[in-house]
Amino acid sequence: MFCLLNLDHPNSINLKCDPELAAELREKYKEVTPGYHMNKKYWNTIALDGTLPDKIILSWIDHSYELVVEGLPKKERNKIMNSKL
Repeated sequence: MFCLLNLDHPNSINLKCDPELAAELREKYKEVTPGYHMNKKYWNTIALDGTLPDKIILSWIDHSYELVVEGLPKKERNKIMNSKL
């Protein structure tokens, strides 16, 4: 799992994040808070209130996905990477 989406108001997503980057993003953006109901060291909750550019949010989603894929066993990782071709 790399992303959790809250469809109720307020809309938000939880994304996995490198711990150092997670802390940095929380300091820089008021829309980024420690992961709600998640391990706060590795997860951020991002408010989807329209203030952050989509490009930034999409890059954070990619980062989360990459972290999760990197943590998979090699066989599973290879299966995913080969299915993208």
